[in-house]
Amino acid sequence: MGIGKDLRRVVRGRAVGPGEEGFDHLRLAWNRAVDQRVSAVVEVADAADVAAVVQYAAQAGLAVSTQATGHGASAAANDTILLKTRGLDGVRVDAQAKRAVVGAGAPWAVVLEAAAKHGLAGAVGSSDVVGVAGYTLGGGVGWFSRSQGLAANSVRALEAVTADGRQVRVTADAEPDLFWALRGGGGGDFAVVTALEFDLFEANRLYGGRMLWPATKAEAVVAAFRRATVEAPESLSLWLAVVQFPPFPQLPEFLRGQSMVVVDCVSADGVTSPLRWFDEIPGRLLDTRRELDAAQLGGICMEPTTPTPSRARGELLTEFSPAVSEALLAAAIPGGTPAPLAMMQVRHLGGALTRPAADAGSAGAITEPYLLSLLGPVLTREMGAVVEARQQAVLAAVRPYLSGRKPYTYLDVGESASAAFEPAVLERLRAIKKSYDPAGTLRGSFPIGGVNIT
Repeated sequence: MGIGKDLRRVVRGRAVGPGEEGFDHLRLAWNRAVDQRVSAVVEVADAADVAAVVQYAAQAGLAVSTQATGHGASAAANDTILLKTRGLDGVRVDAQAKRAVVGAGAPWAVVLEAAAKHGLAGAVGSSDVVGVAGYTLGGGVGWFSRSQGLAANSVRALEAVTADGRQVRVTADAEPDLFWALRGGGGGDFAVVTALEFDLFEANRLYGGRMLWPATKAEAVVAAFRRATVEAPESLSLWLAVVQFPPFPQLPEFLRGQSMVVVDCVSADGVTSPLRWFDEIPGRLLDTRRELDAAQLGGICMEPTTPTPSRARGELLTEFSPAVSEALLAAAIPGGTPAPLAMMQVRHLGGALTRPAADAGSAGAITEPYLLSLLGPVLTREMGAVVEARQQAVLAAVRPYLSGRKPYTYLDVGESASAAFEPAVLERLRAIKKSYDPAGTLRGSFPIGGVNIT
């Protein structure tokens, strides 16, 4: 009897094994560069399905990995039963309490739309097609991190299934160690989260959008970005990027195949005075800044909304001085174009990220003031090698200014969880993993055990 047939006996949702109809499609992650060679895929219908699969895996000596969208996929899913949680997509907003209860399969777009009806928002990142659970459980660095802190620290309760198949409610009072670990430790190593309850905040004065210039204006825009971030209040987030737009017909003609420098911004309270530095730069080709509601946040960065193969690298910068910015520009856009990279982005951090509450989760604080990320398409193995070489060249150019730590959600191929945590935090996470899952039934995208996934 095949594993797919076995699993269909214990779940209400769809279960398929290798060779069965739909398997090759269902095993795909959002990032098509990750080839998930899994043992089976289960599209769970409810938390009872999750518990049944975990119990089956434990008895069979198999491992379970979990995925909503697959944005943070890695080869750690190989040889596991892959749980797809997109069916757990319920969203309930309590406007009076300023709380949301969200199923583990829901994308941010659905949550923001529901919250915006009440003048509220959640701690979303740059894209609203990303799943709430994976982003939040990995820490979550987004538009409101400077004013609200990491998304993980807004979580007040979790519904989860532990490695022994128990369905539990996880809070600071019930399962406190698990509550701490899940808020920043990536989630999947410790329990399978089926729903999250987290704080929302008032968002009646949102303002933001994208400004765009030709890449020839990069030096001027970078200088303005540096000045603006020095002045920016915690309510204002500024992200700088150099972008190589693909020659796709769905893009406006003036963007197709062009290299651009962009600044994306969101103000949580309408304060915009530091943006004046950008108004002085001539040649702006696009300016979408306007009053917003939360449901419009996902469109600011114009990120892809369909799956694509890519390689990403993320690093925390200890400063963004003229020396750093000059080195970045020289390495990232030689000859005036960032190709083969699709994007080099620098996010201004600071603010609430540096001072988490005493009851914060394992993601802790981020004290570095800037976050550097590099993204490149990898349609072929050869292209992947070229993208990797350019990413390494950029990182080498600013290596003295890299802290050596990175947010969990910025880990990628060839990296381990040890890069995301201080040694004492990692030691505690491993102890909790051993306590809750001694047999290793559950496996996150970047296992806390320190395994280097390639």
